[in-house]
Amino acid sequence: MGFKDVPRDSNSKTRIISIINQKGGVGKSTTAVNLSAALSSKGKKVLLVDFDPQGNSTSGFGIEKEELEQCVYDALIHNVSAEELIHDTDCERVFVIPATIQLAGAEIELVSAMARETRLKELLAPVQNEFDYIFIDCPPSLGLLTINALAAADSVLIPIQCEYYALEGVTKLLESMRMVKERINRSLEVFGVLMTMYDSRTSLANQVVDEVRAYFGDKVFDTLVPRTVKISEAPSFGMPVIEYAPSNKGAIAYLSLADEVIGRA
Repeated sequence: MGFKDVPRDSNSKTRIISIINQKGGVGKSTTAVNLSAALSSKGKKVLLVDFDPQGNSTSGFGIEKEELEQCVYDALIHNVSAEELIHDTDCERVFVIPATIQLAGAEIELVSAMARETRLKELLAPVQNEFDYIFIDCPPSLGLLTINALAAADSVLIPIQCEYYALEGVTKLLESMRMVKERINRSLEVFGVLMTMYDSRTSLANQVVDEVRAYFGDKVFDTLVPRTVKISEAPSFGMPVIEYAPSNKGAIAYLSLADEVIGRA
């Protein structure tokens, strides 16, 4: 069944949210996959754009990258339409535009391209009204791919790991956001800040949560995503944790986060 055959939940404006942090290993792809699946379980129709050359969101839904003939790279460089790239998944209301390592080359190839910062925005425009939410899983950098993701989105979701130096680099990220907002995308806002890999047994984790809440205020979600083995294992089976281990506390956390996201929309 194609993505056009699956109805949206509502006629309200599509939310386009970039999941971003230039630090690696903070849970961007994990959040992209599991939040998409959690929203789908609540009746929302979601498009996940994998915009990271590592392709973790692609494999997180069981899509074999080696078997793909085209990916988001072909849209950016060869003007392939989004409609040709959208794959369905085992979650009936989640669809993916996949990425492969080819995407790494786009950063260089786009440098001399016309309207290089808005290629992703132009790609999504013809299909965005088909979805309740579009998530863009960003690479761990502040290069041209991330600028494209910021230009295409109406807001950003920032995952922050509950460890030392949690806020390190966030100032630079917010500065990049401010520049994009001033020059390219005036509507860009922070949608929310998500604390990931939380271990309630450590005082450090609780200190980091307090520090991030002091910095971002009510932008921080109440949901804390715990550090669990099941969340780490699920991608190797090509499944979101809510399907792989539905009763796991990580699955429960992402379902709770989905409720908060719906409440903020």
